[in-house]
Amino acid sequence: MDVLPDFKDLDDSELKRLIEDLVRQEEEISYQRRLLHGKIDILRAELVDRIKRRHGGSETESDVDTIKRLTEILAHRGPPPSLQQELDELERG
Repeated sequence: MDVLPDFKDLDDSELKRLIEDLVRQEEEISYQRRLLHGKIDILRAELVDRIKRRHGGSETESDVDTIKRLTEILAHRGPPPSLQQELDELERG
């Protein structure tokens, strides 16, 4: 991470430009974070499905159920639960 410049050396327009640049960087990082969370959620859902099938669950889901699950995954807000938490909940039933 870059060190902040000496503020007394910046005029108002330079300070505004610096703020705009940092806001743009934050938005890009936030977008990448949301994409990663979506991918993590989809991969976790696949892992949970595989474990369920191994323990006598249904071999296949209908297309409607699959679309519904993916919609819920992609609409999720906030950080995903930990993988271990999800697996523990699956084991409990």
